[in-house]
Amino acid sequence: MNMLSLLKEVRSIYRWRELLWQMVAREVKARYKQSILGYFWVILNPLAQMLVMSFAFSIIMKIPTNAAGNIPYSVFLFTALLPWNLFSGSLASASNSLINGLISKIYFPRTIMVLSTILAKIVDFIFATSILVIYMIIYRLPLSWHILWVIPIFIIQQLFTIGLSLFFAAANLLYRDIQYLLSMVLLLWMYATPIIYPADIVPDKYRILFQINPMAVIINAYRQVILGLSEPKYSSLIIALIVSIITLIAGFSYFKSREKIFADNI
Repeated sequence: MNMLSLLKEVRSIYRWRELLWQMVAREVKARYKQSILGYFWVILNPLAQMLVMSFAFSIIMKIPTNAAGNIPYSVFLFTALLPWNLFSGSLASASNSLINGLISKIYFPRTIMVLSTILAKIVDFIFATSILVIYMIIYRLPLSWHILWVIPIFIIQQLFTIGLSLFFAAANLLYRDIQYLLSMVLLLWMYATPIIYPADIVPDKYRILFQINPMAVIINAYRQVILGLSEPKYSSLIIALIVSIITLIAGFSYFKSREKIFADNI
């Protein structure tokens, strides 16, 4: 598989875009169909998570925000927690997308099944972002032109997410232990990423782990530009972009190599 195959798949997905949007709508509606609070859970879940973690790590453990200065810890945390939840939630949902979805002999790009779960999580992410906006208004935190960097950072994150999602979706269909392994990996990965703590407190001897962790670079970049601290480090973003593209191509290649036997493993 090469870049040409990937571009052909993109064109194929575009032709089937109506099916993609129907699957996204079904995914979003089904998630809260028999829930009393319905779509409010999209906001309540991350809000509760943020409040509990803020109490534990800011009030009890007194983790500093360092370079963020007088930024409230709740805002400091949420700028990283939101994109992380999008990433981890997308991987968890995508890993089960082929198992939960209907795979038939009728042709359509199977990558749509993975993409629909990711897009559904992006819908949740957009609604949950309203909490961050409200907090920034309450604390009178201004936005700077650095906020425009959110767009390329988001694109890099999604390239990385899609690549991993394609891999785990195919692997989990063949080896069901993958979903349990993924849960454990995501938990460890979260603490290895500067979400609850600032990146600048990481000891020098462990900085290499930070530099080779694309999500650490991405999360730190989000925090820098949203809080108006500085521009993201260009070299780190370029490396993250390269890693994300490689991950996308590798994940897509593995997915396509297993595609013919998907229906036999449901």
